[in-house]
Order: sequence, then structure tokens, then C-alpha cells
Amino acid sequence: MNANVSNDALALQRLYHWEKTAPDRVAFTQPQGGGPVRDYTWREVMDQSRRMAAHLKSHGIQPGDRVAILSKNTAHWMMSDYAIWLAGAVSVPLYPTLAPTTIRQILDHSGSKLLFVGKLDGWEHMKPGVPEGLPCVSHPLSPDDAKKSYPQWDDIVAKTPPMADSPLRADDDLSTIMYTSGTTGMPKGVMHTFGNFARAVQTGLKRVPLVGSSRMLSYLPLSHVVERALVEHGQLATGMHVYFAESLDTFTKDLQRARPTVFFSVPRLWVKFQQGISAKMPPAKLQRLLKIPILKGIVKKKILTALGLQDCVFAAGGAAPMPEQLLRWYTSLGLRLAEGYGMTENLGATHISTGDPADFGTVGRPYEGVQCRIAPDSGEIQVNCAWLMQGYYKEPEKTAETFTADGWLKTGDKGSIDSQGRLRITGRVKDLFKTSKGKYVAPAPIEDKLVMHTSVEACCVTGANLGQPLALVMLNIDAVKQAGDSAGRSELEASLATHLDEVNTTLDPHEQLDCLVVMTEPWTVDNDLITPTFKVKRNRIEDLFAKNYERWTGMRKKVIWHQ
Repeated sequence: MNANVSNDALALQRLYHWEKTAPDRVAFTQPQGGGPVRDYTWREVMDQSRRMAAHLKSHGIQPGDRVAILSKNTAHWMMSDYAIWLAGAVSVPLYPTLAPTTIRQILDHSGSKLLFVGKLDGWEHMKPGVPEGLPCVSHPLSPDDAKKSYPQWDDIVAKTPPMADSPLRADDDLSTIMYTSGTTGMPKGVMHTFGNFARAVQTGLKRVPLVGSSRMLSYLPLSHVVERALVEHGQLATGMHVYFAESLDTFTKDLQRARPTVFFSVPRLWVKFQQGISAKMPPAKLQRLLKIPILKGIVKKKILTALGLQDCVFAAGGAAPMPEQLLRWYTSLGLRLAEGYGMTENLGATHISTGDPADFGTVGRPYEGVQCRIAPDSGEIQVNCAWLMQGYYKEPEKTAETFTADGWLKTGDKGSIDSQGRLRITGRVKDLFKTSKGKYVAPAPIEDKLVMHTSVEACCVTGANLGQPLALVMLNIDAVKQAGDSAGRSELEASLATHLDEVNTTLDPHEQLDCLVVMTEPWTVDNDLITPTFKVKRNRIEDLFAKNYERWTGMRKKVIWHQ
């Protein structure tokens, strides 16, 4: 599929537009690591980006060269991307939580000629992943070691005259290579053009109300497709104000500073918000107050203000299914959560729900220009649109495997389409497993219910060839502390057993879980049990723990502690 897009909608043209028409408008608000918050106008943003682009070109970066960014979200992440584009190069964003072996694999595979090193936790651990001799540039908020080791951004822009010309990049020119987070193997480099982003964002803006006066808080990794499309390219399209988060510890303050009008988050954070409110106000009391006409408006506003979401006109979730009871809870507060669906391969933009209760359990209808179908043999969701990836970098065989003979993208997800055209996701094609009774189990819907327990950080439902499935659950930090003494552990075990019973009553007999196996050791990127986007790596779970499944299910206990 192809769709025309105006050259004026392409990323560099949008940058020149804001540089010319709104030079004194604030583009970014950046916390400074405990110091005063810094605002950057479009004039400053483009001046620094032009100077860095001139530096890249003077150091041999050629059109089409790959330049990588390893950093948490900051104003300088964005400016680095702009500088790469201005220099004619292709940006390669890396997740700021990657293990050193994955950093090395991506930098080598992409053939990156330079690396921007920015704000990071654990840089000492990551640094061995940077190939010796690879030129690097240190951002102002980078770790002290990076500042000592590499040329610093501020020094470079201070002594480098800005690029004077305003080059254009064509619709079909490669903009970026985004490496997927890899639940089933090493990351693959997804190639997207400038035209792809423009088409996806222009279409998305018909359903997501971003305008020039909008405010967004950027905190999900900019290396993730949703943040890249919604925040970076959404800002280029509209000129909205983007705020950055300082840290997890300051996240509430960061939200209250930004007061976002549009807010996107993964389901786990929406759950944590809910749990935080419930810890201060018991759910039963909240429901009573919301039934009192004179009080309910005051209570809703107080809660949303505490979250920094009092001005939010559009809230959404994605990357994983949203539990229906969570959607209903936010609806009771007057905040409807839309659910989005998409992949890196289609810029995260194929479906989004309205947030209306009628849409609960679905990801809504396709965006305009998106076609969606269900493969009759496998139940797999397949999509087609004008912003599908160009392919996987240097991997034509994997690219071919990902597309059907008639050019549709195979998502790897299973689903169904209802009579209203709404898409329901029922799991991953490869995640389905069959019990010894010959019945198939889809783990994702069961996992959505398990993670609603306040102590569960992540979980994995498994059990191929067993009589009944079981679940491995990872506790959050507070629950691990609680389990540290016998009284706390007994209380937690009883609570988890009750939760298991409640979940099982909602499941078909062949889906009901035999037991919960509780993990107190964290699942991390470093031990390769989760991806940088916090998706559980099922194949790794199976490799490590499958040998214990029969023993665990034979113990006839609801809750088993894995030591």
C-alpha cells in the first residue's frame, strides 16, 4: 500500500517550520538532575542540532551512515536525532537498560559510526558493550565517567558553527533503524522512512487529540516505537510542549509539573497508580464516596490532581492488554483509557479504542487506511497500511517470513474481529500451549488477571503437556520485603492463594491453574528473563524452570516458594 503525504509533513520540514514560525516557543522542559529545570525553545533546539550536525559531518559521517543513541529520554536525545537527520544519517536508538552483549550486537550489526551517550543508570555495566575505538559524544546529563571519556556536547556546540543550509530528506529516505526488544531471540532492526512516520502520525492525529497547546510527559523509552511516534513525531507535527521525567523517585512531581493533556502508559503503571490510590483510600470507601452526588466530583478531581492528570483529555495504554476491571476503575474517576495496538513494524499505529465501556476487552477499530484480517488457518492477526516497515536491516529472509505472499504483515498475535469491526487480542500464536488433556490454553488473558494482585510484578502462565497449567509469578519489591519474615510470608501466601481461587473461578476447567510458583529473585534484562519493555521471555522461563513443573504440580499446594 502507498499513500501520498505532503513534503511539508516530513520530519526535517517540520523542524524548519517551528524554527521559522515559533522560534521563541518552548519545545522542551528538562529537569537537570536536582538543579533548576531548563526550558529549550525551538530556536535553541535547532541551533544546537545544527551545530552538532556540522560536527558529525566534519568528522566523516556520510549520508546513510548509522549513528546510535544510548540514553534515557532527554531534550538532548531529541536534538541528537535531529542532528543525525540533518547530517543525512540514520539514527539507531538503543534501550537505556540493555545488557552489554546486546549493546555490542546492535552496534556491530547496524555498523554504527558514532554513539551518543546520555543519561543512564548503570553505565559502568553497559560500557563494555561499546566497541573499542567507536567515536562517542557525551550528553550534558551523561554519567561522569562518560563525560571524562568522551567529547562533551556542550563543548562541541560552543566551538562549532551551525550548519547553514536546510537539507531535505525524501519520503522514502531511511530515517531510523529501531531494534525490537526481542522476546524470542536477538533484536531485529526495523527500518522506517521519513514518509512512514509522517503517514502514521497524520493518520493517528485523527483519533488522538494532539494540538499545538498539548502537553506530554516523555518517560517511556524513546527507543520504543510508541514514544517515538507519539511524542517525538507528534511534537514535530503539532509543535506541542514536551516535558521530560527526572527519575522514578520524582515521577509524581514530574507528572504534576507537566500536567499532561495527553498521557500514554503501559498497563503496569496504570495498575501502580491505582494501587497507590487504594493504599491511601480503601476501594470500598472510594466507591461509597463516588456514589454521593455532592462529593463525587470533588473526589475525582482530588485523585486526578494527585496523579497530575487533572488536565488530561486523552489517556491511553498499550504494549500489553489492559485488565477490564482496571478500565472500569478509571472510568469511575472520569478518566477513560483508550487501548492502542500496533508493532514496531507498523509504527505502533493500527488500532485504538475509544475508551468507551462498549470497547472494553478490545483495541477498537482500525485507523483510517489500515486493513486488518484474521488468517483462517491460524487465527493470526494480519494488517496492511501505508506505513509498514521497509524490512529488517540486513535480514531479507526474516523480512520475507514476516509478510504474506500478498504483502500483509504477520503480527504473530491471535485475535478476532467483532460485528462492529473491533479487534480483540487473544494471545500470541506461538504462546498457545496444549495440556495433556488435549486442550489449548492462551496464557495472556490469565496473566492479565494474575497481575492485578498488588504483590505481583510480572507472571508467566505455562504448562505444555501438564494436566493443568501453572503460573510463575515475580513479586514486587515491597512484597519481597514482606516475605522476608515468617509472619509476612504467611500473610502473603494466604492472600495469593485467595487470589488464585478467585482467578480460577473465572476460567474454563482446562485453563484453571494448579498452583502459583512464587519467585523472589527479580526477572531482569541482565538475567535475560524480560525485555527492556518488561515483556517476559517465555522461552527463557521454559529453559530455566520447565524441569520443575511436574514436581511443583505434584506437591498439591496452591502457593509454592521457589528458593
